[in-house]
Amino acid sequence: MGYGGLIQPAGERPPISGTPENHAAHTAADYALSDETRKLIADGVPANTRRAYTRQWAAFAAWCAAHERLALPATEQTLAEYTAQLCAAGQAPASIEQALAAVRTMHRLSGHPGRPGTEAARLALRAYKRRRADDGGRAQREAPPITIDALRAMVSACDLTTARGLRDRVLLVLGLALMGRRSELVALTRDDVREVADGLEVTIRTSKTDKDSRGETIAIPRGSHPLTDPVAAWRDWLQVLDQAGHTSGRLLRRLTRHGTVGPSLGADAVNVIVRDLAVRAGVPSADRVTAHSLRAGGATVAYAAGVPVSVIAKHGRWAPASPVVLRYIRAVDRWRDNAMRNVGL
Repeated sequence: MGYGGLIQPAGERPPISGTPENHAAHTAADYALSDETRKLIADGVPANTRRAYTRQWAAFAAWCAAHERLALPATEQTLAEYTAQLCAAGQAPASIEQALAAVRTMHRLSGHPGRPGTEAARLALRAYKRRRADDGGRAQREAPPITIDALRAMVSACDLTTARGLRDRVLLVLGLALMGRRSELVALTRDDVREVADGLEVTIRTSKTDKDSRGETIAIPRGSHPLTDPVAAWRDWLQVLDQAGHTSGRLLRRLTRHGTVGPSLGADAVNVIVRDLAVRAGVPSADRVTAHSLRAGGATVAYAAGVPVSVIAKHGRWAPASPVVLRYIRAVDRWRDNAMRNVGL
């Protein structure tokens, strides 16, 4: 099936909303979707979300089948029992939240809005979170932000005499300066980046918060350090692409072990590259560093430098009141505005 079973082949799915019985004048034709329409609907959901929800729905449906319960439409009691099973299995609260969202989305798109109720499931999840906290369970492990010093150390760990080193350098620098998501970085083409008098203008054609793909151009000023100047990093990598004959297409590309430039880089590979360089550079908590560390680092260093929150949110393509941005800000403030800083301990 398609998106977690949400866009099912004709004849296998409930209507998206309403039923012929509710609207006597309607026939089966009124509820039909062509294959092309199904594909467009499925593609309207970000690929990462689609994969996650597909996995979560498959797990829920399998559990329901094993316990002789109906998955669609499910009852509030079924969802609560499933949630309790996930808690008993020790799954992370964020993963359980995602499972609940997947089940609710399935019901909404399949014509069962408001079902199943989630109150009982969320009470069970709340109790589970409290129990984890009481038992000394770890807080959510977040990717540590990359500081400017850490970024320079990671770039220094790149061999800038090789194509791989130059690619990794531009990936690191653009990742932090753009506050870029993995999906945004790997989607960049050569035409999306252009040099202007003050630095680079980078077009992000679509993003998580730009659901209608209107696109946005992000300005990146020239840098003050030769290792991490975005313009220098971009120019050096462009020379590699030109020499390899890649005068158009994706900006970030795979490399063979012999340094041959290949097709576009995958999002998963970005995580591997960033973590490997963090380890090689001896960055603190390198084992927890991910590509998101670059995005978090961009927001963190900008706020520490006095940039307003609203400007950071716009630059990083966060929603204006994003709790994620506020989390980065609190991490800076807890040290900058610490009550015990000047008490003379």
